[in-house]
Amino acid sequence: MKKILVANRGEIAIRVMKSAREMGIKTVAVFSEADRQSPHVRYADEAVCIGPAASKESYLLGEKIIAVAKSLDVDGIHPGYGFLSENANFARLVEEAGITFIGPTPEAIEVMGSKLAAKEAAKKFDIPMVPGSEGAITDVAEAKVIADKIGYPILIKASAGGGGKGMRIVENAEEFEEQMNRAQSEAINAFGDGSVFMEKFVGSPKHIEVQILGDNYGNIVYLFERECSVQRRHQKVVEEAPSSCLTPEVRKAIGEAAVNVGKSCAYIGAGTVEFLVDEQLNFYFLEMNTRLQVEHPVTEMITGVDLVKEQIKIARGERLSFEQEDLQMRGHAVELRVYAEDPMNNFLPDIGELKQYTKPEGPGVRVDDGYEEGMSIPIYYDPMLAKLIAYGADREEAIQRLLRAIDDYKIVGVKTTLAFGKFVLQHPDFVTGKFDTHFVAKNFSSELLKTEHEDEMEIAALFAADFVEKKAAKDIVSNLTTQAASTSNWRKNRLGMRG
Repeated sequence: MKKILVANRGEIAIRVMKSAREMGIKTVAVFSEADRQSPHVRYADEAVCIGPAASKESYLLGEKIIAVAKSLDVDGIHPGYGFLSENANFARLVEEAGITFIGPTPEAIEVMGSKLAAKEAAKKFDIPMVPGSEGAITDVAEAKVIADKIGYPILIKASAGGGGKGMRIVENAEEFEEQMNRAQSEAINAFGDGSVFMEKFVGSPKHIEVQILGDNYGNIVYLFERECSVQRRHQKVVEEAPSSCLTPEVRKAIGEAAVNVGKSCAYIGAGTVEFLVDEQLNFYFLEMNTRLQVEHPVTEMITGVDLVKEQIKIARGERLSFEQEDLQMRGHAVELRVYAEDPMNNFLPDIGELKQYTKPEGPGVRVDDGYEEGMSIPIYYDPMLAKLIAYGADREEAIQRLLRAIDDYKIVGVKTTLAFGKFVLQHPDFVTGKFDTHFVAKNFSSELLKTEHEDEMEIAALFAADFVEKKAAKDIVSNLTTQAASTSNWRKNRLGMRG
């Protein structure tokens, strides 16, 4: 494999290109008109504009991307995450064009892309499941009967997608029909499919995911877990590895379960198996993401494994160079997704020009980003500016290092989630590890962040006032001393003249 095209943009495009460059592989960037000045365009060896700013007219044009790859004699296409990364049809078209898709097979993407099909496949390996409906449901009356059998509270989920769309918690039978209709309406709007499934709602769950790697020869290993429970709108904001709650026995069991999920679909490449973990550390299979995850750096930090390089090696037919017993965890890593969002206004995206953009540095700090000072944040894409990762010998050091890095990260021009990240890292529940997926709903409010910000401003103002007062007093003393010295010299001169 001598040349790969990265069918993505921003930080993940640069991340993939860096590993490719270290492997002596040339890279091709594709970009929309909105991203013409993006750093990922300059970082690549070659770059091609594929259309206007809107994703559906550029980054989602699979056939056009493949045509570009063929015209430039590309050997492989890496999809990154988002866009076409979990599109089975795109993966199939890439293979049919005689180009290697750096990811799993189209069949594995299809199976794991449907939550119901994924659960059916995983059941064959006795993977623990949350009690729920057996198949997709569209009829409200039928769904209500099933919900009564499962027992409230229940969780309604869209069968065809994720990201929190088409998801509703139903506390009792009285509100079931309304919530069911809302979930189906959201599912149709987001995915064109109103079918849903239901499962028992786990009250205080942790969201734990396991990284796996599989090669073309049936070898699959797990690279331990990531704790992803700090979420807003069902999307992750802070992730860490390893989880602070798992025992060695549960860690081994959940890792082996993830490997079995991979085996259930003959998985190839890097993938992530997601679980709910309850207060008794019972775990239940949720779904599988058939791509590289946003939060993959924390796994890389604690294992020393470059996941992108492994993806490329597997795609070009190499066997895994290590076995399960060769993998060890060292230290701890925490990641904050830095979004151009306003935490004071329900995390709504913020746009504007990056008037100042200074990244933190120092031991154990990593920044994966795709922006530079002076750039504007486009409204067409996900508002994530960067991933800020800190590594330490233990969890406490990693947290403190990330706090320092947040303070050193200077972003002016747009509102960001940096202050929110600091709030999370310093919260007693996070520090002790006693938190779940309801952390933000239970602990965070914009007023609380505003109060903390005002307190910091007040302290800064007091320090400034104290400094000014002391400096003023010092200046007065200095002036009096100067005047006294001047008067003394004048008197001496006068006396000298008289003599």
